[in-house]
Amino acid sequence: MRQSVQARRMARNHKRHSQQAKLSLVSLMDIFTILVFFLMLNASDVQVLDNHKSVTLPEAMSEKPAKETLLILVNNNDIVLQGNKVASVEDVLKKPEDTITALLDELHYRASKADEKAPKTLTEAENDEGLIGRAITVMGDESVPYALLKKIMYTCAEAGYTDVSLAVEQMMTKEAGDE
Repeated sequence: MRQSVQARRMARNHKRHSQQAKLSLVSLMDIFTILVFFLMLNASDVQVLDNHKSVTLPEAMSEKPAKETLLILVNNNDIVLQGNKVASVEDVLKKPEDTITALLDELHYRASKADEKAPKTLTEAENDEGLIGRAITVMGDESVPYALLKKIMYTCAEAGYTDVSLAVEQMMTKEAGDE
């Protein structure tokens, strides 16, 4: 028995469609590989400081990224150094002296611990002359008075932390075409 052309064509189509469909994963794997490399390269560009709910950072144009340093958190109630409450804001503002003694003691303690771990590269005379300035970051709430920040920075300088950075919320910069 002879089949018609149409019957043969229908038989071919049924045979072709009855086979299991194959999925090519090569292009999908290429996309995921590119995505992984993209995320790995761009993840190192972002540095996030530990933020506290009680602190709202002021906004500013900042070009330098944050460094890993000691962190002083200042909100409306407390002064906190690396997660440990050092002093009360109210008590510090009441005192007329510029030095915050509790913060000074804690910074001296932290500096002595850091000196034990770090190898000596400069002589003691060079160190006494102030050639080494330890780094510290002050994360202050935008409503904290400048007088308090001034006392904190003065205390940090007395303890040898002369590289003081103020943490800010980075504002988005305008592009040349955006107006």
